[in-house]
Amino acid sequence: MINLKEGLFQKSHKILSRIIFFVTILLLQYCAPQSQYGKLRNGDLLFVTAKETGLSGAINNVTQKQKEASFDHIGIVEIANNHWYVLHAAPKGGSQKQELKSFLTDQSDDGQKVMIYRLKPEYQKSIPAALKKAESMLGKPYNFNYILDESSYYCSDYIERSFREDHIFKLEPMTFIDPKTGKTNEFWTEFYKKKNLKVPQGELGCNPNGLAASDKLDKIGEL
Repeated sequence: MINLKEGLFQKSHKILSRIIFFVTILLLQYCAPQSQYGKLRNGDLLFVTAKETGLSGAINNVTQKQKEASFDHIGIVEIANNHWYVLHAAPKGGSQKQELKSFLTDQSDDGQKVMIYRLKPEYQKSIPAALKKAESMLGKPYNFNYILDESSYYCSDYIERSFREDHIFKLEPMTFIDPKTGKTNEFWTEFYKKKNLKVPQGELGCNPNGLAASDKLDKIGEL
């Protein structure tokens, strides 16, 4: 009788140990993202550092406003049901909702860093409407001409439109002038020549560096 009780106790102990083990694993899986992305809040803006060459370098060359920061891409964070997403417009995939982990992997693979910026407290109320607007623009193609239209978006354009109702950001005359030479950057001259388009110097638009320089944002740090 005693042996039977001991056997039942040992079996119960093993079952309980297994249950505790699996519950622990589930909790770790649930909490890991929260720990890893603990800095992030709903509506945070993620700015991707610029490369020195190609399209990225050309964008930065004519738009950089801060010596310590230069960016070529931007997205907005959405947190739902303990899942982290980035809503953004990218050359590959257009306007999309991408899992944060995948988004960060893409930037890391390209050797770029991601910086977190956050709306100051007095502007936080704009976030719910901005996310709703961003969701409504998903699925549109990428705007490869960087000239504003209603059928496609580029990255900063997508974010500016998301917050437009509350005037968080503003459109400004675009410049394609190389500050070192005072002339149109050669990359952009060739870029628009191939598209049979005139360089849109002075037309309204926006860019990641311009948005990052907004006095409505606080820089939080690197993700």
